This record gives sequence, structure tokens and C-alpha cells, in this order.
Amino acid sequence: MVGTPASAHRLAGSEQGAAGIEPLAAPAGQGKGAAARNVGRGKPSAFDRGLASLAQYQARTGSVTMPRSHVEEIPDGDGGTVEVKLGVWISNTKTRRAKLTGEQLEQLAALGLDWR
Repeated sequence: MVGTPASAHRLAGSEQGAAGIEPLAAPAGQGKGAAARNVGRGKPSAFDRGLASLAQYQARTGSVTMPRSHVEEIPDGDGGTVEVKLGVWISNTKTRRAKLTGEQLEQLAALGLDWR
């Protein structure tokens, strides 16, 4: 709308959830702290979800090669499942491998992805 302040176009928190809009991630530089906070809460990090889905896929197929579009369902710990876009996760993780810890690289290598 022309002439309407930008703030008038923002959705309230409840409207954002109804529209399927997720809150923004923590700003760059705060990611490590955010991941560490998830550890104590029982909520697995994105890396842990990706690693679990990769382990499940590898156990089922004997391979770690898949199309980028592959989606893997893993248990969420509450009796349900969560979908992990595993092909995308692998691609993104490989691109960002310089930011992974030594332990994370070892976990990936144990499953057959040795990018060191």
C-alpha cells in the first residue's frame, strides 16, 4: 500500500504462526551459543538431526549417496516423526565444512563422508 508505514505491514506474532512464518535465526556469531543452549533442553541441533537421518539412511541402504531432493523421516523423541531434507543438509554441510568441529567431521567420516 502506498503511503502506509512499513510497520503497518508487519504481522503480529499469532498471525505469523498462522501464516507459517518462523522466527528469524540468531544473528551470525551467536550460532554456537544457540546450539549449546539446545543441548540442555533435549532438543537436538540441526546437525544432530542431520547426522541421525544420515545414519538411518546409511543403515537402510548401505550408501550415503542420494539425490539433493531426498527427505528422510526420523523419530522426534515424542512418539512422532520429523522430516529432514537430508540431500539438502548434506549439500549445505559440505559447503560449510570449514566451520564444522573436529568431532563433527569425525562423526561424518564414521558414516562414510570424509571431507577432511
